[in-house]
Amino acid sequence: MRLPSLIALAFLAATGGSAQPSDPLAPLFAPAQGDTRATLLLRDGRVVEKRYAPGYSDANRFISWSMAKTITGILIGALVTDGRLQLDAPAPFAEWHGAGDPRARITLRQLLTMSSGLRHTEVGDPIEASDTNQVLFVSGTQNMAAAAMAQPLAVPPGTRYEYSSLTSLLLAEIVTRTLTPSRDPRIRALAYRRFAHDRLFAPAGIASAVMEFDGAGTQIGGSLIYMTLDDWGRLGQLLIDGKGPTGAQVIAPAWLDTMRHPATTSGNYGAQIWLNRPESQGKPVMYPGAPQTAYSAEGHLGQHVVVVPEARLVVVRLGNTREGEIGRVHAAIGGIIAGQLHR
Repeated sequence: MRLPSLIALAFLAATGGSAQPSDPLAPLFAPAQGDTRATLLLRDGRVVEKRYAPGYSDANRFISWSMAKTITGILIGALVTDGRLQLDAPAPFAEWHGAGDPRARITLRQLLTMSSGLRHTEVGDPIEASDTNQVLFVSGTQNMAAAAMAQPLAVPPGTRYEYSSLTSLLLAEIVTRTLTPSRDPRIRALAYRRFAHDRLFAPAGIASAVMEFDGAGTQIGGSLIYMTLDDWGRLGQLLIDGKGPTGAQVIAPAWLDTMRHPATTSGNYGAQIWLNRPESQGKPVMYPGAPQTAYSAEGHLGQHVVVVPEARLVVVRLGNTREGEIGRVHAAIGGIIAGQLHR
């Protein structure tokens, strides 16, 4: 079946008119897409198409950038499911619970949905004005969570959506403190690695994951995890129904529902995951042509793991595309999904 005309026109415009029915991923390698390095299309866990740019292969691990946030959200969910964390309780930071500190009202849910109210500049102008860049690459590398935790409130908690990589660092710190009371960076990092391996990576069939930690042993949970293309596909497959390749439940159904439920402050963001819904009334969806039931892990420079649960469809795109051109990548992914749904 052919795509509806409006979707098809947008799809061809985004891809430079290079769609090839015999290779559904070809549009992501059109010149307008920037530097696409690896792509994967899965249906019901089976490979429909897999393609690398020259110089890349199964031997490569690809950076997550902000796709790491979704992994952090899954690990928080495992602790909530175990009863070790409470979703609507105040975030367990003693540093925020001094007399009269308004940050004591920030809940775990508000951190997950980027609604904490903490002051933050994700993308600064000039670039060094970015809080995220300062913490990741300049002055905060020895203790990133401490730098994030020191921020004051800009607005009351739960009243405004503010995308923040530092918020995800705080979530990773919560995971670490829940697992171990140690302040030894090596012990903290080891506890985190073991937990991530046992509760997520191993049961999901993911063998290539490499996680980066700061000088304090906090996993850089908003930005820096590396995996192969196939393992990013396995993460997408896991996000369909929370089940690993053996059928074991890795993500509790209730937690998966929590992740993909829209935040009260934003229509297109859940709990550390993006939703293919309008941000607000009259706004476009992220992936035109894809259903609004789709959701995704998404990272800087065009890293995408997109899931359509009812079709058991996963699209992975990894590469390096300028932020001002990412809309073309979104349109191409939406077109690929629409093409698969209308076959």
